[in-house]
Amino acid sequence: MRGNGTDPSGALTVDFAGLALASPIVLLSGCVGFGEEYTRVEGFSNADVGGICLKGTTLEPRLGNDPHRVYETPAGMLNAIGLQNPGARAVVADILPALDFDETRFFANISGSTLEEYVEVARVFDDSPVDAMEINISCPNVKAGGASFGNYPEMSAQVVAAIRAVTDKPLITKLSPNQTDIVENARRCIEAGSDALAVINTVTGMAVDLENRQPVLGNRAGGLSGPAIKPLALLKVHQVHQVAAPHGVPLLGQGGIITPEDALEFIVAGATTVGLGTGLFYDPLLARRVNDGIRDYLARHGFSSVQELVGTLASE
Repeated sequence: MRGNGTDPSGALTVDFAGLALASPIVLLSGCVGFGEEYTRVEGFSNADVGGICLKGTTLEPRLGNDPHRVYETPAGMLNAIGLQNPGARAVVADILPALDFDETRFFANISGSTLEEYVEVARVFDDSPVDAMEINISCPNVKAGGASFGNYPEMSAQVVAAIRAVTDKPLITKLSPNQTDIVENARRCIEAGSDALAVINTVTGMAVDLENRQPVLGNRAGGLSGPAIKPLALLKVHQVHQVAAPHGVPLLGQGGIITPEDALEFIVAGATTVGLGTGLFYDPLLARRVNDGIRDYLARHGFSSVQELVGTLASE
């Protein structure tokens, strides 16, 4: 198993959408570049985590949004990078060959502004060694006047179904919290063929430069991440778990995880895997600390594996 040096006992091993992961930890898209950034941090190894979501990728290269792109907020961070990337073909040809696929699993994160673009990006990554594809359905649909694919269950399901038709790789649909009914969206994505769900994406927010009375971010709005959104993310994981579990669809829980206890709360609420993102900027070795904390909790409470702990939140 890739990365099995993390836990010789196998207690941290999880099955995620048919993939055996050596740890329930997944490093989130946009936070670790294309999978090589944290390998330069002394004391960190990609073998410490079960999987890595690569940076969001579109069909053609994108320069991203105007600055400012990142702004620290109380207990969180706003970002509006704008999907800066070299394009799917360049990622497959130039970046993937440099990654060590013996260390961990790698998930492509695919984005698009039309249904056709999503499909073409999926075709490119289907002919590559990535283990799975994470579908970023929070992108604006230019053919629908800029409405986000992820905020409407019917549009979300259309994206998943179209990608499902061109690949057999596991699909992880990343659900937006910026919608009316995330549970209905989850149900529709499962019916369309999603093998797993990532819950949740960032929450839309903004910051104001009071002296100049202008938005701080060049894009005006951005995605809020970090501890500020953890309670919201936990509730969404618990709610989505109710509709996903009967279908055997696992969840990647994410949103404000900065301690082992945070990660364990998400697992108990229904997440099979947990995502680290903003917390990595504060503690680059967070993954190792979370692994140790989960292992200790399992031993203290008599669980032999993470899988036994998933979704054990008391019903009353």
